[in-house]
Amino acid sequence: MPEVHRKRCKRYDIDGQAHCLTFSCFQRRAFLSRDRSCQWVVDALQRGREKALYDLWAYVLMPEHVHIVLLPSPGTKISRILTALKASVSKRAILWVRDNAPEFLASMKDVQPNGNSHYRFWQRGGGYDRNLRSLDDIYEKIHYVHANPVKRGLVQTSSEWKWSSYRAWQTGEDVPVAIDRESLMR
Repeated sequence: MPEVHRKRCKRYDIDGQAHCLTFSCFQRRAFLSRDRSCQWVVDALQRGREKALYDLWAYVLMPEHVHIVLLPSPGTKISRILTALKASVSKRAILWVRDNAPEFLASMKDVQPNGNSHYRFWQRGGGYDRNLRSLDDIYEKIHYVHANPVKRGLVQTSSEWKWSSYRAWQTGEDVPVAIDRESLMR
């Protein structure tokens, strides 16, 4: 049997350059179809802002993946941001499932080729990372992120999707998590 090599996501941590990040739930399962798990992601996004890891410009939580547009703080690597976001959500999810729905653990079990197994909320790896080099790139990705639930047929308009920064951009109301629009306007 031929050896399979996964293509690694090449990261370019360039101070002052924004990023569009996409990462998926384990085996693209709809782990983010519940408000509870979406709130865990929102909490992690807010903690990242409070720790000054990044300026958050846009996000959408889809049932099985997340898109985020952000500007890392100077010297902050994307790998650190992803670890901060994903690890806390994984821990909360696995603890909640163990305590409240242990039968669901089977859908989170990842058996690796060496026989070891782990429970996962997120797909292995860093996901997709695109550097955004211009203001046009940034606004195009913000539009893409906000349009995602409509394209998927989950809602008729972007304003109907609860787990997105769309309403924050349209109304100034920073719920469910604040965005840092001032830094984008500079």
